[in-house]
Amino acid sequence: MDHGKTTLLDYIRKTHVAASEAGGITQSIGAYQVEYKNKKITFIDTPGHKAFANMRARGAQVTDIAVLVVAADDGIMEQTREAISHARAAKVPIIVAINKIDKPTANVQRVKEQLAREGLTPEDWGGETITVPISALTGQGVDELLEMILLVAELQELKADPHAPPRGVVIESSLDARSGPIATVIVQDGTLRERDIIVCHTAYGRVRALLDDRGRRVSEAGPGSAVQVLGLSDVPSAGERFTVVTDLMEAKRMVEARLEELRASRFTKPRRTIHDILQQQTQAKKRVLQIVLKAESVGCLEAVRTELKNIKVESVDLEFLHDGVGNVNESDVLLASTTKDAVVIGFRVEVDDKAAKLADQEGVPIRLYDVIYQLTDDVKRALQGLVAPQVRETKIGEAEVRHVFKIPAVGAVAGCYVRDGYVLREARVRVKRNETVIFDGTIASLKHFAQDVKKIEKGKECGIKIAGFEKIEEGDILEFYVREAVTSFA
Repeated sequence: MDHGKTTLLDYIRKTHVAASEAGGITQSIGAYQVEYKNKKITFIDTPGHKAFANMRARGAQVTDIAVLVVAADDGIMEQTREAISHARAAKVPIIVAINKIDKPTANVQRVKEQLAREGLTPEDWGGETITVPISALTGQGVDELLEMILLVAELQELKADPHAPPRGVVIESSLDARSGPIATVIVQDGTLRERDIIVCHTAYGRVRALLDDRGRRVSEAGPGSAVQVLGLSDVPSAGERFTVVTDLMEAKRMVEARLEELRASRFTKPRRTIHDILQQQTQAKKRVLQIVLKAESVGCLEAVRTELKNIKVESVDLEFLHDGVGNVNESDVLLASTTKDAVVIGFRVEVDDKAAKLADQEGVPIRLYDVIYQLTDDVKRALQGLVAPQVRETKIGEAEVRHVFKIPAVGAVAGCYVRDGYVLREARVRVKRNETVIFDGTIASLKHFAQDVKKIEKGKECGIKIAGFEKIEEGDILEFYVREAVTSFA
């Protein structure tokens, strides 16, 4: 797929870089700055090939405006749809550059029809999406495109404070044999200077040098600038945020603490469920489950999407972040992870190895199905369970009260013998006397001799303090149970 994005970027660079600097331009980083009508515009180059899908996602996350380049002769392709999904997930305005209008096979109207079907209705059709027909080869329409970028920036009130504490994000990184770790960063606020002490997740250091997009050394980089940073202790991951601190030892302590956290968590996050995702939205009047949907064919994709759209559950909406044909890939997982509230669903497809590894690292839930009604039933049950949660009680153990100890400043403590199952400190407890439940509550403390414990097995003795209940008697039976929400996608 070649929509002409690289040609467009080359044209902009060659025509909007000062004449004194234009000769022999060599692009050294994946981002650069041009000047148009005395205003600076920074472009982040996110290649369109599938191998760069994850880079494109990072670009959508750090940009203020997404420029989507679509060839007027080819129209919208699968990668174009992925790019639209990433831009939407990042909640940035989209400007569409309809390129190659100089070609005899160009069909601008067809592209606009395709955009409308993707939910990007052009302005001249009554929608909100700015579309600009251009030719990156001849330059036709390019100035109008730049005008539109400045207009949207003005309408969005995109401003930054050059005097604020410096902060920004890494868009690419590498390890150079001579220069060491190199990070390409976008400065989002403040002014980054040489000799600043920078912290970027698990990397830190004093800035040894800053290089601009033409490989020239600069002493500082203001808001919106793209520069390469030399002097870091390690190669940071793309997408990591950076800040500036005043003390090198403080930076080292911050990084060591983060490394310790990573070691403790073994670099993985617990895999979330649909229930977890929507429970986080408890304050919202309307909950939203965001879905990245993949299927083996266009026909299957349309069928599954239609069935899911037909699911109606009060106060819960389904939102499709992206859908496409083929196996679940890194781009799908990356998209789901950046939105925080998404699940990946696959129908008659597999999960790529790299995608599976990333899902484990980011805690992204992936569900695969071969039967369509199982897929839709699972989603429906999960959504219904969130509106009217079903709670399941599971009895885990039983104990007999053999002694009652009255301890000053503590109260009544039951000396018990566990005669069945086990006792958990976090379990609930029912107090039964003569087969009648006289109290239902929680455990305040669980001890084995003088030691606080979390669990006591069958056949052992323990001391139990029941929260808010002092009328315990010898011969009472304590029944222990746990409650859990019953939901699909667990």
